Amino acid sequence: MTAPDGGGRDAYASFRIPAFRFFIASLLAMTLGVQIQGVVVAWQVYALTKDPLSLGLVGLAEVLPFLAVALPAGQWADRHDRRRLATGAIAVLVACAVALLALTAGGALAPRAGGAPPTALVWFVYAVLGVSGIARAVLQPARQALAADLVPLALYPNAVTWRSTTWQAGSVVGPAIGGLLFALAGATAAYAVDAALLVIATACMARVVPRHARPRTGGAAAPGGILAGVRFVVRDPVVLAALSLDLFGVLFGGATALLPVFVGEVLQVPAVWLGWLRAAPAVGAVTMAFALAHLPPMRRPGLVLLGVVAFYGATTIGFALSTNAWLSLVLLALGGAVDAVSVVIRSTLLQVRTPPALMGRVMAVNSVFVGSANEIGAFESGVAASWFGTVPSVVFGGAATLAVVAVTFVAAPALRALRDLHSTPVAGTEPGRRADTQGT
Repeated sequence: MTAPDGGGRDAYASFRIPAFRFFIASLLAMTLGVQIQGVVVAWQVYALTKDPLSLGLVGLAEVLPFLAVALPAGQWADRHDRRRLATGAIAVLVACAVALLALTAGGALAPRAGGAPPTALVWFVYAVLGVSGIARAVLQPARQALAADLVPLALYPNAVTWRSTTWQAGSVVGPAIGGLLFALAGATAAYAVDAALLVIATACMARVVPRHARPRTGGAAAPGGILAGVRFVVRDPVVLAALSLDLFGVLFGGATALLPVFVGEVLQVPAVWLGWLRAAPAVGAVTMAFALAHLPPMRRPGLVLLGVVAFYGATTIGFALSTNAWLSLVLLALGGAVDAVSVVIRSTLLQVRTPPALMGRVMAVNSVFVGSANEIGAFESGVAASWFGTVPSVVFGGAATLAVVAVTFVAAPALRALRDLHSTPVAGTEPGRRADTQGT
């Protein structure tokens, strides 16, 4: 990676900026908490309902409010203090974790032998997830746009790589902790740890100070209106193709929503394997992301992106057909490794090509394309598994991912022709010239 002065490579350059360190600490704590919560919620809901469709509804309950708020939240991030928005959103997630903790500690979500599942309480869990979806819709564009205010433009690829590494590291440890806590200490202990971690994340985010003060817009709308981010993405063929690949790759290729079914019925292994399998993609991803932080700048990133998404689809098919838990673990890890490459390419493209004044709204579009794809994909997986069976639905998803790659290869020549990720000019500037770095 490029050092701040442009000479030499310093893989840890971003960490020399105090605000970035607080940002990373908040991201890590929040990721751990959210991952722990995800493992426990999925297991509780499936234990209560015994219906794979209920796992899809877990994702749908969060994604519908998320989609409703995402674009306005992007404009809020361009109009208001991004740090305060992000801090407040994480505080709402703390409240959601406390609500789940209270329900569980009171025994309301405990399975009842021989009795009907407490339908009203399951729907209350969905309602809590809906509130967390709104909070996440506000958080993502504010936090992602804030990240661009913390480091110089030359360090964007380095910062993106470490952010990805941190998120993936949390995704490695979080599900494992969640699975172990759930198996050894119960759901109450897991939710208590979840809430504590989210409190830490809130406190760290409050300490993040951007490099440059952004001009206040008062109550005026951000220039270009609420759909300016959408127009930017649609007009940039490289960004549009990169986002579309990730969207459909996650939408069709994800199998994590059905892991409780695979653990209990396909692989027939103990409950602790749910945590290990949930962590496997992130094990591969954090290993790959750490390697990327130390490797030279990526060449031909467009072709690389197409290749890694195709490989992701292939590992999804292999996982669906596997009946060996260890082979499934390896396939999930390989899928996570190539997904990390995709994340770094897409995130760097967004930060390098987006003008600072549009950063919040473009990141909101990114959230709609990619952030919501996990939940929509979870719902799609649950519905498909309910209709066609668990294994056929995941095989179909992997095959659909391969088809999307083929279509994108033909339809997006600008992505295929992309030769140098790090020197890509910012959209709206003349080729070869940097955009004004004020506010980055």
